[in-house]
Amino acid sequence: MRSIQVVNVRWYNATAWYGVTLAHALQTAGHPTLVAGLADTPPLLKARELGLETLALPFNSLNPATLFAMGGNMDRLMREFRPDVVNCHRGEAFILWALLKKRHGYALVRTRGDQRLPRDNTPNRWLHRRAADAVVATNSRMARHFVDALGVPPVRVHTIVGGVDKGRFRPDSAARRMVRERCGFTDADFVLGVVGRMDEVKGMREAIQALALARPRLEAAGRRPRLLLIAFPSQYGEADAARWAETAGLGDLGETVLVSGKVERPQDWINALDLGILASLGSEAIARAALEIMACGVPLVSTKVGVMPDLLPEEYLCEPGDESALADLLAICGDEDRLATLCRICGERMTDLGVDDFCAQTLALYRSLTAGALER
Repeated sequence: MRSIQVVNVRWYNATAWYGVTLAHALQTAGHPTLVAGLADTPPLLKARELGLETLALPFNSLNPATLFAMGGNMDRLMREFRPDVVNCHRGEAFILWALLKKRHGYALVRTRGDQRLPRDNTPNRWLHRRAADAVVATNSRMARHFVDALGVPPVRVHTIVGGVDKGRFRPDSAARRMVRERCGFTDADFVLGVVGRMDEVKGMREAIQALALARPRLEAAGRRPRLLLIAFPSQYGEADAARWAETAGLGDLGETVLVSGKVERPQDWINALDLGILASLGSEAIARAALEIMACGVPLVSTKVGVMPDLLPEEYLCEPGDESALADLLAICGDEDRLATLCRICGERMTDLGVDDFCAQTLALYRSLTAGALER
């Protein structure tokens, strides 16, 4: 199965991670895969680092002359690479792939990993109902929108959450001991953690405030809570985390709240946790951090954003920005039996969310779309 994964994203966000991870999984499984994207951008650099064939084209240009020239380059690529499937992970230039489809006979897939719901208008209805042979949504909310708002036939809408490398993200007792010792944690500490960049949308300030609200109940249950932000500076930095902790009554940075900074092996730091927190205020259409946390055998509570209702039961979710409700979830998990139950739930949910499962689910879709063409 030959495919082109079109990952025309300017930075290595969750959409880029999804597309490049899929490309690498397909290539590893013996299916020739090319990643097309924008020149000198992190997604193409990552794809090359993984040994994937890449092609840079100005997909996001609005210049008519540039688009015309690019159409010729795309046509040449089709003749040389001969894909069975073209999978577009962004909307820019999707119409050009649609126009080339009839000439070259490939199946066209549109994967939507963006939190923004596509607008119900004539171009979107044509692109998703007629041009695309299938639409992949990375969460059920997005899938329902394609069916209910854009009128895409349900049989052509598929939800594929993605998957993580379980060989890399797995329970590791040695890594757990190493990181906990490095951070000064003891067996008596109940370590909660948030993973991600320090941006407003990730809700790290809200997680700190929720811990402050939950601390009396956790301590009453015999827990000594600590919060580890496995995070690197972005919109905010360590000084902001220090201010939030002090304002919440959690002392200086390092007393109750710690910030790791950028780490080379996030899986080691995740293993140090007793409970993961996804406190995001939005986004998470693709929840890479959530999958990584659960793959490491760490139970997780979350806000009700993006794909998270597909991953966790309602009782372990709360509304984004509701610090009191998030505090209630943290306090509930101070109970050993409830924590063990959540750990089991998360483990069972990860059964089919490895990168091999991601590859297999996508291949099954591709084969269903190309069965007739491959037989000819």
